[in-house]
Amino acid sequence: MYLTTKQKNELIAAVTALLEKMIPVENEPTTITVSEPELPKMLTIKECAELVSGLTEHTVRMLVKQDKVKYIRCGQGARGKILVSKDSLLKYIGAVCA
Repeated sequence: MYLTTKQKNELIAAVTALLEKMIPVENEPTTITVSEPELPKMLTIKECAELVSGLTEHTVRMLVKQDKVKYIRCGQGARGKILVSKDSLLKYIGAVCA
């Protein structure tokens, strides 16, 4: 037994109607909001020493040299300014002092 094109379309419409009754269809498209990533707060060596009482600039430099805090070096070569991640510094200090 073969179905005509009209019969096939009617069958498809009937199945579609049954599925729509069983499965709720959302009329509104889902919207996704994407926010820009928050950049980490970076501090100079001097600002780090001022932030934590008892912390010296020398100690911050040693933490950087030992890779115990996240940092970046801005400028040319090994003489560029060091910027330390505030979150990384506070996390390290919190772990050591806990």
